[in-house]
Amino acid sequence: MSDLQTIVLGGGCFWCTEAVYKEVRGVTDVESGYSNGETDRPTYEQVCTGRTGHNEVVKLTFDPAQVTLRQLLEIFFVVHDPTQLNRQGNDVGTQYRSGIYYTTPEQKEVAEAMLRSIEQEKLFGRPLVTEVLPLANYSPAEEYHQDFFEKNPTQGYCLAVAAPKVAKFRKTFTELTRR
Repeated sequence: MSDLQTIVLGGGCFWCTEAVYKEVRGVTDVESGYSNGETDRPTYEQVCTGRTGHNEVVKLTFDPAQVTLRQLLEIFFVVHDPTQLNRQGNDVGTQYRSGIYYTTPEQKEVAEAMLRSIEQEKLFGRPLVTEVLPLANYSPAEEYHQDFFEKNPTQGYCLAVAAPKVAKFRKTFTELTRR
């Protein structure tokens, strides 16, 4: 059994990102939260003002023997647009920025190498705006945000935004879905 690792990703609304990663084989825990801002333990309402500096993120605990960090990042770059500064679709604000928040120097190296490769291959046709920073000032989101898509699959935002992202993950990464 290998040691579990943790990485934190900001890919827009955490409801959508969480819904995707809960389906990934080798991911043992997914928690919605806030990171890399100035306020200590901010509330959702505070984060939504854009004044705390926090990003809506998901904290992933994963088993690298089952899924690699590179695979997790490949999923990340497929299910969100890393070229949109401080937004994802209709969600606008610094709390929706694209970010990879690493917990080890090795994770930083993998993330930076992947960004360089994507840029060199011009995969998106526009420059990436994904920030790669050490994880800082993380706190879990309120309980009602946890497992939101799972608990509210017919809610409008979930139907319009989260469900298509989950479907895209399932179609693109069949080999990484939980069975």
